[in-house]
Amino acid sequence: MKKITLLFLTLFIVLNTQGQNQENKAPIIFIYDASGSMWGQLQGKTKMEIAANALSNTVENLSENQKLGLVAYGHRKEGDCEDVEFMVDAASGTKTEVITAVKGIKPLGKTPLAYSAALVIDNLRASKQKATIILITDGIESCDGNICEIVQAAKEEGIDFKLHIIGFGLKEEDTQQLRCAAGAGDGSYFTAENAENLGEILNLATAATVDKPDNNFSVYALKNGKPLDVFVKAYDIVAKRRPIMLRTYQDTGYFYLPPSTYNFEVMPLEGSDVDGITIENIESHENGMGHQTVTFDGGTLDVFISNNGAGWDSMIKILNSQDKVIATARTYGVNKEIEVNPGVYQVAIQALVIKGMHTKTELDSIVIAAGKSSPLRYDFKTGKVEIYAKVAGEDIDSIVTVTEEQGGKNVASGRTYNKGTKFILNTGTYKVHVRPLGANKEKSPQTFSIEVKEGETIAKALDF
Repeated sequence: MKKITLLFLTLFIVLNTQGQNQENKAPIIFIYDASGSMWGQLQGKTKMEIAANALSNTVENLSENQKLGLVAYGHRKEGDCEDVEFMVDAASGTKTEVITAVKGIKPLGKTPLAYSAALVIDNLRASKQKATIILITDGIESCDGNICEIVQAAKEEGIDFKLHIIGFGLKEEDTQQLRCAAGAGDGSYFTAENAENLGEILNLATAATVDKPDNNFSVYALKNGKPLDVFVKAYDIVAKRRPIMLRTYQDTGYFYLPPSTYNFEVMPLEGSDVDGITIENIESHENGMGHQTVTFDGGTLDVFISNNGAGWDSMIKILNSQDKVIATARTYGVNKEIEVNPGVYQVAIQALVIKGMHTKTELDSIVIAAGKSSPLRYDFKTGKVEIYAKVAGEDIDSIVTVTEEQGGKNVASGRTYNKGTKFILNTGTYKVHVRPLGANKEKSPQTFSIEVKEGETIAKALDF
């Protein structure tokens, strides 16, 4: 009975604690752009319609006990820089209230970003409450304010909030002040270009709340000096926890990695032809910000294929993780540099002219790093075999077949043409079958075994 009572008490404490934690979750306050420019179109729909649908879908997927607030600007008076309305109170706002309010907004006026942020921050100051603020805008400040200065001053005052800003369809040159504000607000600036993109970003922003640990790691990806949108999976190789994920959206992406050692799988997006890469043994620490720049500039595979140590003509194929051939080359017996995207590849080598049991090979897990030359060396081992067929001391024409000693597989054949025939064979043991032709075709063929050794020449003359 005591055990049952103790179990019940434990469950009550756990559930009660979970309930308190859920009730104490800081509110998410959306600052929503209802300026006249939201009537502009993308993909055949107004930005107003796209934003309303994306925000509604995101809010619908949040937990029922998540407190929500909604502030809209520019929807009541066309030229008023103080047209900011608190439409849903963050202290008691529900998902239904936010969705209903958003869908009823009709864009009209200006873009008072700084003033809107200042009013929200004033409310947090008065209520002594922390919050996650998510600002969605399709335009830059149009009322002479500076949102970055507002946010910096609030943070210096000690007001507890995290600010994410989503620039919807903005040009890169117009984002400096917004990026500054998001950085000052311990949040992220996101670039959204279409409906799908905006929905993904809203999901990310609502997950990175002020209740979560502060970001302690950043990732920036680029190719040929230009930022690249990538998806990052961070695998904890010590604690073996589920991967922690991040998308960079052509910018520096931030996330929290519990102190440990990670392998990063980085996959380019935007329909890029660049293959994903893995970066190993990245360390994250509790104190201090870690960073990883991922460069997708081309890397070079420096190939040298030899035969008994001397350069040898060979065919090279480089295959990606999907077994697709992404590059081919011929060495002609000298060093060959092959440039490909950085990544981990399989390299298939086919030696030319050489016959035998080992004329080709495949090398796995060849790492080609961005901006670096990765050497690849491979040496084939061979000997030479010369076969002559004779009658009464004179060379005759015959057909020569060389097979593996054990498996019996045909590896080479040729004709002597009254002058003998020569083979370059991999080291190993073979059976050689010689059958006279022409005027001597009635003579019985001969078969014998040979052992080919590295660098040696075997000359065999057969009398028929």
